[in-house]
Amino acid sequence: MRNKIIALLRNVIEEDIEIVVSSPENYAFGHYSTSVAFSLAKIWKMSPTVAAEKLKEKIIAIDKDKLFKEINVVSPGFINFWISSDKLEGEFKEILKKKNKYGKPSSSKGVRLPKIQVEFISANPTGPLTMANGRGGFLGDVLSNILEFTGKKVEREYYVNDTGNQIITLGKSLLASIGLIADEEKFYKGGYIKTWALKNKAFIKKNQKNPLLIGKKAAKELLANIKKVIIKKSGIKFDRFTSEDSQIHKKDLIKKTLEIFSTKGLIYDKEGAKWLKTTEFGDDKDRVLITSDGFPTYFLADAGHLLETKTRGFSNKILILGPDHYGYVARVKAAAKIIGLANFETLITQAVRIIKDGVEVKMSKRKGEFITFEEVVDKVGVDAARFFFLMHAPESHMDFDLKLAKERSVKNPVYYIQYAYVRCGAILQKVKSQKSKVKIESKNLESLKSEVSEKLTMKLIKFPEIIEDIQKDYQVHRLTRYASELSHIFHNFYEKERIIGETNINLIYSRIMFIEATQIVLGGVLNLLGISKPKKM
Repeated sequence: MRNKIIALLRNVIEEDIEIVVSSPENYAFGHYSTSVAFSLAKIWKMSPTVAAEKLKEKIIAIDKDKLFKEINVVSPGFINFWISSDKLEGEFKEILKKKNKYGKPSSSKGVRLPKIQVEFISANPTGPLTMANGRGGFLGDVLSNILEFTGKKVEREYYVNDTGNQIITLGKSLLASIGLIADEEKFYKGGYIKTWALKNKAFIKKNQKNPLLIGKKAAKELLANIKKVIIKKSGIKFDRFTSEDSQIHKKDLIKKTLEIFSTKGLIYDKEGAKWLKTTEFGDDKDRVLITSDGFPTYFLADAGHLLETKTRGFSNKILILGPDHYGYVARVKAAAKIIGLANFETLITQAVRIIKDGVEVKMSKRKGEFITFEEVVDKVGVDAARFFFLMHAPESHMDFDLKLAKERSVKNPVYYIQYAYVRCGAILQKVKSQKSKVKIESKNLESLKSEVSEKLTMKLIKFPEIIEDIQKDYQVHRLTRYASELSHIFHNFYEKERIIGETNINLIYSRIMFIEATQIVLGGVLNLLGISKPKKM
């Protein structure tokens, strides 16, 4: 519906300007509204209100399909639109016709869609997953769901840093935990280190001169546990686990990456090291590729990974990073540009605070004192964990309320949404048992004449718009907010538009259609979020 309004506006606006159509919270300001007259006023050299009135008349003149029942201009220059009942009803019935395909963009047959790689989590296999890893994990999983829903070909990738200094540090941490070498502040701490070391004490003693070998063995087992947590416990899907050791280093991608950089004249020597001119591509300083002692840096390995992504046919990549990676973005974007990865985007998730009984739980990863992602999923359940992690924009800090997430009441937003879905199913089952039938071909929806039904209609038909917005800006939290708002409006509809006991057959049919449409859209939202659809609660 929003795109139809934009198309009409585009037909009457000759100027090349951005046209934004929004949905006011208060229906007194229309089903949709635009402030485009403010931009036109500067070009047309008149007040925004006069420009808006002029634009309104042009729209009315070409609205042959009677999309609007009313258009108002409000000072200082807003244009508010109310959609006609016929058009609302027509779009509403599309939900019942398309069912679980409602909200999908029209397919373009014969058009070859680009492949998109979404890389997320990619935590070093040196310890359990943290809350930040969980936040990025659910974000990547649901974003991939939405991109696939819109017809994109998506690969979900976990890049495993299973070699190099962090794996050597892991090996040394294990040696220190059983007293074979002195402990250092940079070593990994926590009970999992001590537990693994005691379990593998003989192996560690036998190979104490080779911390890399020890670290690799431990990392392999830690990765196996990470996979168990993200796949079996959290329902996060991955298509590929890419090993830095076997798929980057051992396939000579480091050498090939250096050759690309060198051919383009972007490498120089300084202080015995090899540097890349990343400042020519927006970085604040150039970056080391090969250290003075001859070892490739993590940055060079990551550049090799970008080359590996490109050689496998990807021109689009979305990289989701944690809160400690802000300084890394510019250099990796520079590498992607040099390598020729056409569309490379990054998302940074902010930190997560754990709140218990209203008080922040203090954590220190350095000391090994932190609540793991697995512990949170175990405590609150995967549905609540998913929803709570996805409630906020990734760039905003978030508080995770353990008590609220565990609560089995309408105070818990995910419970409230699931309850709306269950209520739809229960009503439809009861109606079915009474041998009533939804008649999509009914001439009109009697319930559309009520305010609560109109609000529910407007919220339902905005589902495709939510999907369209997310595929553009990757703000997945739009979907959780939409689910909460839709559930609230539906519960209000249920209280005011009763089916059982109603004698007007037209009202019964139309209200059943509203229940079914809500179940379809809400079910689709829960599918995309990866949250279960219970049959009863």
